[in-house]
Amino acid sequence: MKKFLTFLVVALVIIIGILIAGPFYVIDEGEQAVIVQMGRLVRVVTDAGLHIKAPFIDEVIRYPKRIMAWDGEAKSMPTREKQYIWVDVTARWRINDLQKFYESITTIEGAYQKLAEVIDSEVRTVIAENYLRETVRNSNIILERADSLDSLGIGDTLEQIPDLIQSEGSKEPIARGRRQLAEEILTRSRRMVPEYGIELIDVVTRQIRYNDELTQSVYARMIKERNQIAQAFRSEGEGKKAEWLGRMENERRSIFSDAYEKAETIRGTADAGAAGIYAEAYNLDRDFFDFWRAVESYRSTLPKFDKTLTTDMEYFRYLYSPR
Repeated sequence: MKKFLTFLVVALVIIIGILIAGPFYVIDEGEQAVIVQMGRLVRVVTDAGLHIKAPFIDEVIRYPKRIMAWDGEAKSMPTREKQYIWVDVTARWRINDLQKFYESITTIEGAYQKLAEVIDSEVRTVIAENYLRETVRNSNIILERADSLDSLGIGDTLEQIPDLIQSEGSKEPIARGRRQLAEEILTRSRRMVPEYGIELIDVVTRQIRYNDELTQSVYARMIKERNQIAQAFRSEGEGKKAEWLGRMENERRSIFSDAYEKAETIRGTADAGAAGIYAEAYNLDRDFFDFWRAVESYRSTLPKFDKTLTTDMEYFRYLYSPR
């Protein structure tokens, strides 16, 4: 009896120890795990729920099953024409083969380091193989808009402006563009990561900026180009102004010429009518007509005389005539 009680106590202690050691474990949604015995991978668990393990022997190492983000650091790298730019990329990834991942990398921190090595290397390679214009532009829309400036109807001189609004790196059309370069980086990087049990979802160029020296050069060139564009518009405006002023002056002269012609015609007609009236009046009574003309002349001239030296003139015949 005493031995039986001892056996029960030992069995109870063993059972309690097993329960304390935890033979059960739970995998949450969005998680996956590997079961390791003495450092050796035994199995991979990808289903969420309650699972059983061997107490004191099995070790559960959990990994995220969701899509994760990798954020790289901005790094300076040269383009094909040896222009240095700062490139900052980001990527999304996930573990798609947990066994390979555990055997090759083991930790999430190691995965981030491996992604940094692979993606940074491919980014540097792609940037070095392409011109600056390919890395900063997605399309040739700037050239298309420049070509459509003549639709503004502001003159033939603006045909030179499309060349002015394009910087040195944008005068040439792009062959692939920034978005396609990101796709190329993704394709190249995808070839490198499957051996680590990693799947790359995408690689996105978050920011591309010039270095300090190139930035100042670009700003100076942009200011110069915009001044050239402004001067081109001013020149076109001055030309239009001169053209319209010339038209206005010609129209003014034409109007004055027509008005003068009409005025002279009216004046000639009036003078002819007046001459006819004078002639008719003269023929009716020549003496009275001469008298009337003389009186009208006296009214207009005599008030202006300061002195009269003699009145013995034909002009004063009516004024001092005995009649």
